Amino acid sequence: MSLTLTLTNNWKFRAAGDSLWLPAQVPGCVHTDLLRNDKIPAPFYGTNEKELQWIDKRDWEYETEFDISEELLLQERIELELDGLDTYADVSLNGQALLAADNMFRSWTVDAKPLLRAGENRLHIRFRSPIQEDLPKLEKLGYPLPASNDQSDVGELGERRVSIFSRKAPYHYGWDWGPRFVTSGIWKDIRLVAWSGIRLRDLYVRQNKITADTALLTVVLEAEATRDWEGQLRLQADDLQWEEAVRLQTGSQTVQLDITIDSPRLWWSRGLGEQARYTFTAALRQGNEAIAEKSVKTGLRSIRLVREDDEHGAGFQFELNGFPVFAKGANHIPNDSFITEVSEERYRHEIASAVQSNMNMLRVWGGGVYESDLFYELCDEYGLLVWQDFMFACSMYPGDQAFLDSVRAEAEQQIKRLRNHPCLALWCGNNEIDTAWAHYDENHGWGWKKHYTPEQREEMWTSYTAVFHRILPSAIFELHGEVDYWPSSPLHSLSGDARQHARYDSTSGDMHYWGVWHNLEPFDQYNRIIGRFMSEYGFQSFPERRTVLSYAEESDLYLESEVMLRHQKNGQGNQLIRQYMEKYLPEPKDFSSFLYMSHILQAEAMKTAIEAHRRRKFYCMGTLYWQMNDCWPVASWSSMDYYGRWKATQYYARRSFRDVLVSIDGTREERIDIHLISDLRDALSGTLELQLLDFSGRELQAWHQEITLSGNAAERVRSFSRKELLERRDPGAVLLLARFAQAGTVVDSKVHYFVSAKELVLPRPELRTTRSDEDGRTSLTLETDSLAVQICLTAEQEGTFSDNFFDLLPGYPVTVEFYPRSIEGEPFVPGLAGSVEIRSMADYVK
Repeated sequence: MSLTLTLTNNWKFRAAGDSLWLPAQVPGCVHTDLLRNDKIPAPFYGTNEKELQWIDKRDWEYETEFDISEELLLQERIELELDGLDTYADVSLNGQALLAADNMFRSWTVDAKPLLRAGENRLHIRFRSPIQEDLPKLEKLGYPLPASNDQSDVGELGERRVSIFSRKAPYHYGWDWGPRFVTSGIWKDIRLVAWSGIRLRDLYVRQNKITADTALLTVVLEAEATRDWEGQLRLQADDLQWEEAVRLQTGSQTVQLDITIDSPRLWWSRGLGEQARYTFTAALRQGNEAIAEKSVKTGLRSIRLVREDDEHGAGFQFELNGFPVFAKGANHIPNDSFITEVSEERYRHEIASAVQSNMNMLRVWGGGVYESDLFYELCDEYGLLVWQDFMFACSMYPGDQAFLDSVRAEAEQQIKRLRNHPCLALWCGNNEIDTAWAHYDENHGWGWKKHYTPEQREEMWTSYTAVFHRILPSAIFELHGEVDYWPSSPLHSLSGDARQHARYDSTSGDMHYWGVWHNLEPFDQYNRIIGRFMSEYGFQSFPERRTVLSYAEESDLYLESEVMLRHQKNGQGNQLIRQYMEKYLPEPKDFSSFLYMSHILQAEAMKTAIEAHRRRKFYCMGTLYWQMNDCWPVASWSSMDYYGRWKATQYYARRSFRDVLVSIDGTREERIDIHLISDLRDALSGTLELQLLDFSGRELQAWHQEITLSGNAAERVRSFSRKELLERRDPGAVLLLARFAQAGTVVDSKVHYFVSAKELVLPRPELRTTRSDEDGRTSLTLETDSLAVQICLTAEQEGTFSDNFFDLLPGYPVTVEFYPRSIEGEPFVPGLAGSVEIRSMADYVK
């Protein structure tokens, strides 16, 4: 059995050439170490980002000393394992060179025994500046490669964009929602592992065929032996056990064992069933002694991307255990510009927030990092499917052999690291590169091609195809063939001609729709531009006031202040928010009200999109908005800000992603349609209750309809003529309330207005609140004498309400609970809120 010595303590660092060493934290990075030593100001505050661009131009040294016992040195092998070095790093042990690393996304294992000695040892790592390292590569290439989001100007490099040359998190170089902090450092664990005889390096449970009746599996064990060995392989999975004789030869090898599990407990995504998992333990034994052992936890499930031709084109849907899943969720970016600052609680809060919001999928987007083991373990636990990009986004990349070899090694390591996670639903090559370059259509794409000669274009496309059409798919086929690969998102199909590239009229593949926002198109376009799988679309908002005040002073609180502009990375983003707000919402009375209105604006946009996609179920089989989270406090497309505070969009998503959804479509000029959508496996029956109300709560008309809906279905269940409903009534003074109830319990309800919020004739409501703090949990029951739109609850304590940003109708009280944010235990448990402020839109308008 192995002995492990963790090497994450007693580190120090300095700028190369300096004499003064400072204490360092490992895992970490140079920016966070400088901050902890009071050598730099808070990176996220004010305009400090631009003052810290000198850091990435320097080399940095890290060093630790540790003791080795004589006993440890007696082991046959002692290996130094470095899980993550960011990025260009020269590692030496006791003054002797041991490793030159050049890929942030790779782990490294090297033989350290020849350089170790009993007693004190010194491990030294010099991180070479990624900027100084890669500028010569740009010069050697002779022409720039497209890298749209590389903020080289912020980094004082002008037009010299070098992010594409390093295998390093692309977002470190800036993005249109994130700052430019090009880090260096030891970002994952380091350890010494000493062993003799046999070491089990990997255990993979390959899922050959999974049904409700039988799971056919192959357990693949990677072993290394220092001498020939014979014994027994014992495999256990919970209360099941298999055993067979094995013979190992000196060196590295794989051992395979085919097994069958009858009536397996299947892993399901949230909303469809249990997240059942098995712990598989493989042990090499001689007699009663375990010589080496390794365990993995996984769930048994079949997952495939189904792309079958139909009358429209070709579908794009995930099938889990034979069941067609409508994917509901969001795109995930790294939770921090300094990734080692993300705690277990922050990860759990995000994943639990997704589940609380009725999501079943997150897309790990390709401009960030391959996430931590914990992230995927939480997705396994909570039942979130993961669309996993490789770390390439919005850029063209070099194709020299060293770069391709590094990509191949990175892909193989990441596939092997993640392949046991049942949450993993798809491997995707990159974000938006196929559609941006649009190789087969001269008039399509982002305009990159026009800057290059025909020879340069072919060279760049050859490099692209080497990575995304050859290296990555072959690695997946070899190492994780039971999960599908999609070369680029979005993509129409891999046809090798002009049809390949995704467009807004594509009837195959996945779609990123950005006409709303970037092109200032109206929200109603979300009802018209619908693809087979909507893997990106979004709308911005500011964070709430207390988040804004974490990076700004009161004097900065206006749209064109330098701080507000520095915390808006999307060019004209602040003005776009203002322009859309003028179109759809009443005028806010001050800047704090503007922040609130931006939440409402974003939420209404995302509700429009999500429900339009869900109403087209089976033509469209997925909706993943951009984006779930933030890496710093900023105005962005996130539904949950940097501090994990839910914006209005997160509450809206929770309602619009409900497994049973009532959706009202009023986009047709003369007709109002009521839709009922179910993502559940079983049929359901209930009552649809419809009321036309004025704003005082007076019922003007009512309808009741008994409905039976089959499992996994979407139907238009009622239609009205707009003229029939209004009957010469003022459309700005009435609303339609739709509620679906089962056994007297309302499953979902929706309110439909006949005009925009800007045109509503709203009386000033009188709100009444009944509060209870019994049993250490705050609940609030809200009532009103007239329509109160966009009720906003703000608690003294950090946390989330069971509902927020909702409309309150006379005669329909609403009770909400408070979930305090806790660094320990399960999230979203009711607790005390402290003081609570309750407002409606009437409090925010002029």
